[in-house]
Amino acid sequence: MLSHFKLCLNFVPLTELTSQKKFDEIKKANQAAARKLVEDQFSSSSEEEDEDIKGKHGKILAKTFTTYTNQTDGDASELERTRQYMNDAFQSGAMTCLICIASIKRNQAVWSCSGCFCIFHMPCIQKWAKDSLFLISSPLTDDDFGKRDYPWPCPKCRFEYKRSETPTRYYCYCRKVEDPPLDPWLVPHSCGQVCERDFKPPCGHRCLLLCHPGPCPPCPKMVTITCYCKKAKPVPRRCSTKEWSCQLPCGRKLPCGQHNCEKPCHPGECQPCPRVSKQACICGRQVAERLCASPVWQCDQVCGKTLPCGYHACEQICHAGSCGECPRSGKRSCPCGKSKFSLPCTEDVPTCGDSCDKALDCGIHRCSQRCHRGPCEICRQEVEKQCRCGKHTKQMPCHKPYLCETKCAKIRDCQKHQCKRKCCSGNCPPCDQACGRTLGCRNHKCPSVCHRGSCYPCPETVDVKCNCGKTALKVPCGRERTTKAPKCKEPCRLPPTCHHPAREKHSCHFGPCPPCRQPCKKTFEKCGHSCPAPCHDEALVKQTGSHQPAGPWEQSAEPTFIQTALPCPPCQVPIPTFNSYFMETVESCPQWSPYKLSSIFQVSPLACHAVGPYSCKRLCGRLLDCQNHTCTKECHKVTDTDSNNDVHKAGQECSQCEEECSKPRPPGCPHSCPLPCHSGDCPPCAQMIRMKCHCKLTSLYIECIKITCADLKEKDELISCKNQCPKELSCGHRCKEICHPSDCPQNCNQKVKVRCPCKRLKKELPCSKVRGDLVTLECDTVCKEMKRKASEIKEAEARAALEEEKRRQQAELEAFENRLKGRRKNKRKKDEVEVELSAWQKYKNMIVLPVCGAAVVMFAWFIAYND
Repeated sequence: MLSHFKLCLNFVPLTELTSQKKFDEIKKANQAAARKLVEDQFSSSSEEEDEDIKGKHGKILAKTFTTYTNQTDGDASELERTRQYMNDAFQSGAMTCLICIASIKRNQAVWSCSGCFCIFHMPCIQKWAKDSLFLISSPLTDDDFGKRDYPWPCPKCRFEYKRSETPTRYYCYCRKVEDPPLDPWLVPHSCGQVCERDFKPPCGHRCLLLCHPGPCPPCPKMVTITCYCKKAKPVPRRCSTKEWSCQLPCGRKLPCGQHNCEKPCHPGECQPCPRVSKQACICGRQVAERLCASPVWQCDQVCGKTLPCGYHACEQICHAGSCGECPRSGKRSCPCGKSKFSLPCTEDVPTCGDSCDKALDCGIHRCSQRCHRGPCEICRQEVEKQCRCGKHTKQMPCHKPYLCETKCAKIRDCQKHQCKRKCCSGNCPPCDQACGRTLGCRNHKCPSVCHRGSCYPCPETVDVKCNCGKTALKVPCGRERTTKAPKCKEPCRLPPTCHHPAREKHSCHFGPCPPCRQPCKKTFEKCGHSCPAPCHDEALVKQTGSHQPAGPWEQSAEPTFIQTALPCPPCQVPIPTFNSYFMETVESCPQWSPYKLSSIFQVSPLACHAVGPYSCKRLCGRLLDCQNHTCTKECHKVTDTDSNNDVHKAGQECSQCEEECSKPRPPGCPHSCPLPCHSGDCPPCAQMIRMKCHCKLTSLYIECIKITCADLKEKDELISCKNQCPKELSCGHRCKEICHPSDCPQNCNQKVKVRCPCKRLKKELPCSKVRGDLVTLECDTVCKEMKRKASEIKEAEARAALEEEKRRQQAELEAFENRLKGRRKNKRKKDEVEVELSAWQKYKNMIVLPVCGAAVVMFAWFIAYND
């Protein structure tokens, strides 16, 4: 038996080898999919996604720097500062608004400072500017308010902006596009156009980068320029480093006018002359060694020369030129300034004796003393004064201020503390106490004086480091708790905790290392195969039964997991094994061919730990008695077959066919076979079919076999109801044919009446000839004579109607003219009525003219008499 078994294994057919190969391929694919799922679920960092994002950011940076690097032949060393700003714009959480301490997203409106290039939220910077202007202008008095346009500072660099420069609209970095749209292939908040901002300091060129955050890089243009001293030949240099020194002596004349500059070629003006020489002062009395760069100097002696008056000396300190006239010569005023005297310079100006009348320091009263020398006395007049807070009044000297003892109860600008200043005028000073509130970072306290609103953000920065400490990221203080640690590219150096000599390579990370995914590779003792399962030395196992509840009222505790080493799973290496039916057949068959058995019986691979006689779990597949279906049971033992021992025929242990007959029916038969599943042909179908006739009016019942076996002509006769067709022809008459398929014939022979155009003559003709215009009926001479007489009658009636209309219009015209003549006579009578004038209207010319003449004569006589 063993030799037969070995011989069978040597003759496994090609189909079995192909099945084994497919099984191995599917098994490998499933293992790879499971391994990938575990990696995706337990990996500490998505490196592939990071690489894709970095690749995308690299493309955007390269596109932004293209116009610049083309000018520098690919040199991007000057772009490091700008590159850092752009990397911060791409990195999540790197761009933070220092006012609200929140991350700046791509789709949020922002404002960039032109001094430090820090980015803030648009609403935050607008509120900051408004609060800053309020805090600056709050301590001002009513007189000072509005006289100066106070600026507001940047929250980070304190760069000052005017009130009119408060941002109101959201622009891109180069301020070309308002509300720039969000584009994933551009730098956030960029318009994608060339920057074209002027370089700082201005050189005549503009920035070549695309719209970008941060400062513009140095100008990359090439210019031809000479050195500082203009001695060397011009050479081509970068515009950003165009100034250069030839290192030759400068040679320019120094300000002293005696020596030349000996320093190497340098920018700007030459330094003062470093040599020392003896120089006289302005007045020439003293000589001292001084720097050659400052030859003009002044000593500390009084001039002392006699003035032209001959009585007084010059009191000026060392000076050049003449001393001038005596200051006491010419007209001089008295102390009060009301009188002037011409006296010699040796005599003092006397007082004039009038009252001083100068304004005192109070600005209200004047000096009542006589003209005097020296300052006026203080104002001593008694006035009623009101204190500064306006609550009390008192009689007291004008020069003394009046401050009451009432303390101000108003709240200062911090809205927390009272003023408590004695006799406050209402313009309380800003609060001078320290704020001391904990800042948003929760690490420091506000060092400013007490103020309204929220405190300024913490200016400190903190380093957020990875686990190994080699990669760090600077963030504002307080953000270290929410900022994600930077991704470190250094490999993890923690030692392995399983039986493997080394861990799988992975980057630096926080927390425990990911589970070991290396194959176990331990050797099984029984079979000698190695374990292919992933490492299971540190598996998490749910611990059950460790705690027994004291009663039903005690709540069940959460399950605990312990880390333990699991045993290797059973060996799953596939081993070729014959099924149990094959083994029994080999034992009972005295003569068998290996080729025949290899084509009948299957060799199935089993796991190494489960090798032995078994059922292959496949369908039996033996042909049942119906000769149409096979056995659907799993691989099982079959004992009794026919005398020929046909292995393809079902036995007693096989299933019995219980299905209906599924053989195809004749074409056109919609019924199924009434017999159960059987062998041979099905009986003819004798069921009746209900069908409509051709004219769709009558239902007919016909046997199914007659319809399916009849040709087209016989089917038309069977379906016909043998009645006249009810369809209507296009001419309007009913079809004369017996119930028939297809369209009705159009040759209608029914008689119809035809009349001449005047409807006098008529004749009966077939309908088909009339519809085809084959026969027409014309009018005769009698019809024509009747038409002529009718037309003459119509013309006579028309002429009579026209004459009647003319007579009616003539009568209406005559009546209108008669009415018009009567109206004209009445109007003429009204115009002929005379109007009687009054006495004044009759004699006014005779009275007015003499009176006016007399008045003119009297007026002329009066003028002549006065002269």
